Amino acid sequence: MRKNAIVRLLLLVTLGLPLIGCQDTKARQENEQLKAQVAELQKENADLSGRVDGLAKENSALASENEKLKAAKTSKTPPKKSSKSKHKRRRTVNS
Repeated sequence: MRKNAIVRLLLLVTLGLPLIGCQDTKARQENEQLKAQVAELQKENADLSGRVDGLAKENSALASENEKLKAAKTSKTPPKKSSKSKHKRRRTVNS
Protein backbone atom coordinates (compact mmCIF):
# COMPACT_ATOMS: atom_id res chain seq x y z
CA MET A 1 0.00 0.00 0.00
CA ARG A 2 2.83 2.37 0.77
CA LYS A 3 4.53 1.59 -2.51
CA ASN A 4 1.27 2.35 -4.29
CA ALA A 5 0.95 5.74 -2.58
CA ILE A 6 4.57 6.62 -3.35
CA VAL A 7 4.14 5.62 -7.00
CA ARG A 8 0.99 7.71 -7.27
CA LEU A 9 2.71 10.67 -5.70
CA LEU A 10 5.67 10.38 -8.09
CA LEU A 11 3.28 10.05 -11.02
CA LEU A 12 1.38 13.16 -9.96
CA VAL A 13 4.58 15.15 -9.50
CA THR A 14 5.91 13.94 -12.85
CA LEU A 15 2.72 14.94 -14.68
CA GLY A 16 2.18 18.12 -12.68
CA LEU A 17 5.53 19.77 -13.35
CA PRO A 18 5.04 20.18 -17.12
CA LEU A 19 1.56 21.59 -16.53
CA ILE A 20 2.92 24.13 -14.08
CA GLY A 21 5.68 25.04 -16.55
CA CYS A 22 3.14 25.42 -19.37
CA GLN A 23 0.97 27.72 -17.28
CA ASP A 24 4.04 29.73 -16.32
CA THR A 25 4.96 30.12 -20.01
CA LYS A 26 1.45 31.30 -20.87
CA ALA A 27 1.56 33.78 -18.01
CA ARG A 28 4.91 35.11 -19.23
CA GLN A 29 3.61 35.53 -22.76
CA GLU A 30 0.52 37.32 -21.53
CA ASN A 31 2.67 39.50 -19.28
CA GLU A 32 4.89 40.48 -22.23
CA GLN A 33 1.83 41.35 -24.32
CA LEU A 34 0.46 43.48 -21.51
CA LYS A 35 3.79 45.25 -21.10
CA ALA A 36 3.80 46.06 -24.82
CA GLN A 37 0.25 47.42 -24.58
CA VAL A 38 1.15 49.56 -21.56
CA ALA A 39 4.17 50.97 -23.39
CA GLU A 40 2.00 51.84 -26.40
CA LEU A 41 -0.61 53.51 -24.19
CA GLN A 42 2.07 55.53 -22.40
CA LYS A 43 3.40 56.72 -25.76
CA GLU A 44 -0.11 57.71 -26.90
CA ASN A 45 -0.68 59.48 -23.58
CA ALA A 46 2.49 61.52 -24.02
CA ASP A 47 1.47 62.45 -27.58
CA LEU A 48 -2.01 63.48 -26.46
CA SER A 49 -0.61 65.50 -23.56
CA GLY A 50 1.56 67.41 -25.99
CA ARG A 51 -1.41 68.08 -28.25
CA VAL A 52 -3.51 69.27 -25.30
CA ASP A 53 -0.75 71.66 -24.23
CA GLY A 54 -0.47 73.03 -27.76
CA LEU A 55 -4.21 73.49 -28.06
CA ALA A 56 -4.37 75.21 -24.68
CA LYS A 57 -1.69 77.70 -25.76
CA GLU A 58 -3.49 78.29 -29.05
CA ASN A 59 -6.78 78.82 -27.20
CA SER A 60 -5.12 81.32 -24.88
CA ALA A 61 -3.64 83.22 -27.80
CA LEU A 62 -6.99 83.30 -29.59
CA ALA A 63 -8.77 84.51 -26.47
CA SER A 64 -6.21 87.29 -26.07
CA GLU A 65 -6.59 88.29 -29.71
CA ASN A 66 -10.37 88.23 -29.35
CA GLU A 67 -10.21 90.58 -26.37
CA LYS A 68 -7.94 92.94 -28.30
CA LEU A 69 -10.34 92.97 -31.23
CA LYS A 70 -13.30 93.65 -28.96
CA ALA A 71 -11.43 96.52 -27.31
CA ALA A 72 -10.47 97.97 -30.70
CA LYS A 73 -14.05 97.68 -31.96
CA THR A 74 -15.55 99.47 -28.96
CA SER A 75 -13.01 102.30 -29.14
CA LYS A 76 -13.63 102.93 -32.87
CA THR A 77 -17.42 102.94 -32.86
CA PRO A 78 -19.18 106.14 -31.82
CA PRO A 79 -21.35 105.99 -28.74
CA LYS A 80 -24.80 104.65 -29.46
CA LYS A 81 -27.78 106.95 -29.35
CA SER A 82 -30.44 106.21 -26.85
CA SER A 83 -32.95 103.70 -28.02
CA LYS A 84 -35.88 105.92 -27.05
CA SER A 85 -36.95 108.01 -29.98
CA LYS A 86 -38.41 111.39 -29.40
CA HIS A 87 -41.71 111.90 -31.10
CA LYS A 88 -42.45 115.31 -32.44
CA ARG A 89 -45.95 116.61 -32.10
CA ARG A 90 -47.64 117.40 -35.29
CA ARG A 91 -49.38 120.67 -35.49
CA THR A 92 -52.70 120.63 -37.02
CA VAL A 93 -53.35 123.34 -39.43
CA ASN A 94 -56.64 125.09 -38.81
CA SER A 95 -57.98 126.76 -41.86
